[in-house]
Amino acid sequence: MNHNKWFSVICLQALLLLVFVNSASLMAQESNLTDYYSYPIAISIAYLSWQPLASLNIGYQISDFSGRVEMPIQALPFLRPFTSIGISRFDGLDTAFPDKWDHDRYYGLFGLDVASRIARNFEVGIAGSIGFAQAVFPNIDPAGAVGTTYFLADGQGILSLNPSYAFSIQFSPGLRWQKALSPLSLYDGMFFSLGFSVGFRFGEDPDSARSLIRSLRLGDVRLGPAYPAMRGYYAESGLGEVSIENIERIAVTDVNIQFLQTGYMDSPTASATITRIPAHGSVSVPIKAVFNDRIFSGEGSRKVTGELILNYLRSGKPAEQRIPVTYELLDRRAISWDDDRKVAAFVTPQDSALKNFTAYLGRMFRDNVLPNYNQPMQIAMQTFAGLATLDLLYQEDSSTPFTKVKGEAQAVDLVNVARETLSRRYGDCDDLTVLFCSMLETRNVETGFITVPGHILPAFNTGIKASDYAIVHPDRSMTIPVEGVLWVPVEATLLSGKNGFIEAWKRGMEYWTANAGSRVFYSTRKAQLTFGPIPLEERDLGLQYGDSKRTYTLYESTFDEVGELVAKSYKAMAEKSGSKQDFNKLGILLASLNRVKEAEDAFARALKIDPKFLAATVNLGNLQFLRKDYAKAVLIYKGALAQASAALFPKTSLTLLINLARSYSALGQQALANQAYGQAVSLDPERAKEFAYLGGADASTSRAAETISAGKILFSDEE
Repeated sequence: MNHNKWFSVICLQALLLLVFVNSASLMAQESNLTDYYSYPIAISIAYLSWQPLASLNIGYQISDFSGRVEMPIQALPFLRPFTSIGISRFDGLDTAFPDKWDHDRYYGLFGLDVASRIARNFEVGIAGSIGFAQAVFPNIDPAGAVGTTYFLADGQGILSLNPSYAFSIQFSPGLRWQKALSPLSLYDGMFFSLGFSVGFRFGEDPDSARSLIRSLRLGDVRLGPAYPAMRGYYAESGLGEVSIENIERIAVTDVNIQFLQTGYMDSPTASATITRIPAHGSVSVPIKAVFNDRIFSGEGSRKVTGELILNYLRSGKPAEQRIPVTYELLDRRAISWDDDRKVAAFVTPQDSALKNFTAYLGRMFRDNVLPNYNQPMQIAMQTFAGLATLDLLYQEDSSTPFTKVKGEAQAVDLVNVARETLSRRYGDCDDLTVLFCSMLETRNVETGFITVPGHILPAFNTGIKASDYAIVHPDRSMTIPVEGVLWVPVEATLLSGKNGFIEAWKRGMEYWTANAGSRVFYSTRKAQLTFGPIPLEERDLGLQYGDSKRTYTLYESTFDEVGELVAKSYKAMAEKSGSKQDFNKLGILLASLNRVKEAEDAFARALKIDPKFLAATVNLGNLQFLRKDYAKAVLIYKGALAQASAALFPKTSLTLLINLARSYSALGQQALANQAYGQAVSLDPERAKEFAYLGGADASTSRAAETISAGKILFSDEE
């Protein structure tokens, strides 16, 4: 064998090895393209030039022409069985006897291609086949033609260029081993070849418009109408539901459903994944939608067209359908009352306009906040006074008044967010309820709302235990117990300024009492877990907040009236019972109302009944703290601490140590404050955590925290 043949063999073996390795590694990676461009049958014709790997009796020029039919396995389109028939012509190059050894071989092969499409227009693979050939020597014997049969085994590499789906050009380096089945073994051995083929593949091009798969269609479509305020709900539970039908006689698999609303969504929203839809079967799926903030930009209802995007496999081939769906997008203020909780979406505690307003009220009442009186009650009264001075007008919606649409699932009402009601200075009961709730939530007061036939009104959580109702109002029926704590209803339509907070409170309780069989209470924060608050652009509306003097006067008169109601009730209780405990409770209440002199008299009455009554002694020290006579408070606390036993009076001892630490801190004696606080921690670590600042390293830190605490002191009740 000459060097050129050895070089050719080595190159051919390297090429076949490379094709085999690439085919094996790409088979899994590119199976999607192979599946996508699969075909049912292909035909081709080939030309090969063969060279023996060992010397024959003379030199030959060997040409091979063949035709092939290929039928891929549809379930595994990279496996392609084929059959081939052809003729190999051996032309002898002996100059002495140029025709003697010329002969033709007629052969047939059966084999298998393993090929993978690595790109849209390229395939690689390997092929193997076996078969038989019949050689005919017309000139060897003067008596006539001589024939012999050969066994053939072929191996080829496949490098295919596919200019289109139907047309292919294949380059096929190969090896052939042949063995004569007769004594004529002259041509036994290995041959290698280089050649090409051209082929035509039947089937439909999946990229052509004519062959696009349309296996699915929409059945029942129930989308919308879409309420912008329900945006959070649509992302979790869906905008509606559609029925998807498979119109094919075979199943479709791996169905992924997305929804896109151009302009109102940043990207398609994944709605559902369905493993299989059987032939002529159907499924119903919710259509989820993650809308962006532009959904709140429009007023009035309008028809919009979205797009359902369906991706799936049919017979292993990927397909995509985009189907338009039309539904109604309603006004950004729209709501239906099929679920009353939806109104919580309009309560917007993060509204910058409300934060500005509530900050204004906070500054106005900063020096009048009583740290030892219920904070939600104070904030609610301040907020009511601030809104009342705006002279808000209660006015029903002309087209959809709440009194008519409440409970009508198909009726569409309009609800304004708080900033819009503040700008317009009027609203119906749902607008004013949203306004009051939003204002309180902005100041971290928990709110709720109550619906009764034809009406809605707000309520707020005092945080006071239901058993302590007398702290809020002497009449138990003036509060609503919810999960063990007291809530106060407020009739928001009385925010006009003509009626005060107490009248609105009474009217709210009248609605609650008169509708015992039909009233429903909702927590705003719980409702917002399903119907989240709508987002608003941050901006100052330039609102005029009303007359500050009038606001202050309204609040003061309301606070004094509420305080007097409660104080009279406690005083009557103490006078009637004559017990030291009731006089002590009266003193605590009066101190929380900043009626310090009256509180001192009440504690003195308790001590007159029992001079050794420790709780009253501690509370007299608290009055000195409120008067900012911290040195005198320390003396009283130390005397009481000497009298108290941590074993017998753990609660009172803890109160004394915390108050003593606060007094030392106020005097700038931080080391003594740390010592007293450390003793409190040893008694009750959990309760002492609230006052952890008292263990600060320096007095400035402690005084800063004292400012935040705003003078709140621990009063002592009976152990």
